[in-house]
Amino acid sequence: MQKPQLKIPATYMRGGTSKGVFFHLQDLPEVCQQAGKWRDQLLLRIMGSPDPYGKQMDGMGGGTSSTSKAVILNKSTCRDHDVDYLFGQVAIDSSFVDWSGNCGNLTAAVGAFAIQNGMVDHHLLSSEGTGIIPVKIWQSNIQKTIVAHIPVTNGKVQETGDFELDGVTFPAAEVVVEFLDPVSSTLFPTGNTIDVLTTPEFGAVPATLINAGIPTIFVNATSIGYTGMELQSVINDSPQALAKLESLRAHGAVAMGLIDCVEQAADRQHTPKLAFVAKPQQAYTASSGKVVEPADTDILVRALSMGKLHHAMMGTAAVAIATAAAIPGTIVNMASDNDSGPRETITFGHPSGTLKVGATVELVDGSWQVQKAVMSRSARVLMEGYVRVPDIFDGELSTTETRVPSLGHLVTKVPLGV
Repeated sequence: MQKPQLKIPATYMRGGTSKGVFFHLQDLPEVCQQAGKWRDQLLLRIMGSPDPYGKQMDGMGGGTSSTSKAVILNKSTCRDHDVDYLFGQVAIDSSFVDWSGNCGNLTAAVGAFAIQNGMVDHHLLSSEGTGIIPVKIWQSNIQKTIVAHIPVTNGKVQETGDFELDGVTFPAAEVVVEFLDPVSSTLFPTGNTIDVLTTPEFGAVPATLINAGIPTIFVNATSIGYTGMELQSVINDSPQALAKLESLRAHGAVAMGLIDCVEQAADRQHTPKLAFVAKPQQAYTASSGKVVEPADTDILVRALSMGKLHHAMMGTAAVAIATAAAIPGTIVNMASDNDSGPRETITFGHPSGTLKVGATVELVDGSWQVQKAVMSRSARVLMEGYVRVPDIFDGELSTTETRVPSLGHLVTKVPLGV
């Protein structure tokens, strides 16, 4: 006897240059409300993974790292926070969900979702309230606080506007996102602003290894044979290039203490990120057709996510860029054409255009401290209702339909877990 599909309340949202499926924790099947194999298998099936064709045709994923993402939210269990935010990066061609890091882009959508679903109490949510609501987010993957400043008009989240974000086709309302104390563990895990990674493919490569926003490896584009002006196809259409860059990322992950050997990198695809940088020396045409002049940027950055060159820039990697640019002696700072001095903001060029980010840092007793990093994003609901998914639970569930969501309901405080 064939089982009917499950119906699970969900919202499909864009946040920055990413898209993901958003869930209330309590709307998931009970066996998926805690971390473990059932949660992972459910998200994989919802997204359409693993897919040997790389398209996620039988699921909600879009066949790219930017569109194969899941978010689980709950009214916060942390003092003085509004919402707990758990992010899962769902692999496309393998049975793997990476919980090791955050998605900075989707953070902009978390604040809006939290307001729309009754997780935030604020006086502007009256019928005539208009202004900006700061939503305090506890990012469960990295145990950090993020504040998303959400515009509200007449008591409702404002999603439309004239803010333009390169990598997103249409304008929308601006959402300012502050990543507070964004350093995970030690800012420079080796204690150095520059290390040397040695790989069979590239030989000795100077690199900055940094934990800010997300663990990131920065190298000079020229050190690995690139210009910093590359678009996606140059990298992604070359299996040889991808393999060489993955080897470099794996060696950097070992140096950062994230894995014990390069072979383990295959099971940690989301972190660390690998990015290469260059001084802006000539104009290039972005994937949108926009011409990016040298005067438009302080630095060029290309970053890889889940084994492919990203079409724009990951939000968490933008935090790492802002932080590294603010600290003298890093690969990013020295490439940003500012005489290696500190800087509070930086505009960088990426494959889709440009982005301005900032970081506030301070040298305390010989060590750099990062107070916050700031950037602007936008977000909106694309679809809401249910996702349908075949029953994969082998009798673990007693029902084929979960609770119908209602706007403004409060959920039980259950830890999200990773």
